[in-house]
Amino acid sequence: MNIANQYRSVIQWENPNEKELFIKFTESGDEIKNASKLILQPGQGCILTYEGKVQSVLVEEGTYDLKSDNTPFLTSVKKFLSLRDGSEHVMGIWFYRKADILNMRWGTRVPIAYTDPIYTFPILLSAFGNYSIRITKPQWFFENVIAGQEIYCHSHLKEIFISRVTQPITDYLANAKFSYVDVDSNLNTIAVEAKEKTASVFTDLGFEVLDFRIEGSQFDKDTLARIAKISDVQAEVLAAKIAGVEYTEMQRIAAMRDAANNESGAAGMLMGLNAGAQGNSTMNQGSLEQQPATDSPMIKLKKLKELFEMELISDSEYTDKKKAILDSM
Repeated sequence: MNIANQYRSVIQWENPNEKELFIKFTESGDEIKNASKLILQPGQGCILTYEGKVQSVLVEEGTYDLKSDNTPFLTSVKKFLSLRDGSEHVMGIWFYRKADILNMRWGTRVPIAYTDPIYTFPILLSAFGNYSIRITKPQWFFENVIAGQEIYCHSHLKEIFISRVTQPITDYLANAKFSYVDVDSNLNTIAVEAKEKTASVFTDLGFEVLDFRIEGSQFDKDTLARIAKISDVQAEVLAAKIAGVEYTEMQRIAAMRDAANNESGAAGMLMGLNAGAQGNSTMNQGSLEQQPATDSPMIKLKKLKELFEMELISDSEYTDKKKAILDSM
């Protein structure tokens, strides 16, 4: 921050910080009284007050002769500048940023909760991004928000907006109810809708929204866990289709392998075999009449031999179970 009268005859905002929105000229009265020109650079505006009231808002870049009669109120500024410190008459000069304010950050402070419309499980979604704005009503903002502060920065403005824009965005996302698989592919659509839903927030405070962007979204860990389970099942179904087998058959084989790893050995394997066969039977009731009974000795012997050939049971286990099946015939 550096506002100074460079040659004691010029008032201007030198080296403005891009994070500053409003800043007051605070040089001493002796320096101000000798100033004769006020310079506004491109992207700058200036508000002049006298005795606590706004008297003039300068919006055009260029040089203003404070002793000329080309601008209302400036005609009499020369009288105020001649006043010494301690006078009951007080003049104020505030510069403000008229240029665009880019890449203001925003984000949902708490996750947005809704039910996935396809998979019907609860979702907690967070979103974040940035927006760009431009001040359109500097006098209103100065009178109703600045309230005499000597410096007002973007960080102050950001806090105001982020506390107001998150609610309409939350309401929109909760009602739109995008499935988790559709959120990322619809970020542009969400950004357009979010800009429309939040436009009045900015307008009411004297700003125009130039653009509104959503950079990304994030689900909570419980939602991610549910998504991972669904993805695993979908991957298994696809793998079964590629392999040319039924998904239930793949589940049966997986059950057999899981049982083989249990401490119960062959007994657990046969339980897994029966469980897989029963699951397959339940999923395919329409074709049961065309299949042989699963408890047939011949079927059991065939399955037992498959287990042996797959090296899922030992020689002794195969011999013992084979003998048991034959004895039951």
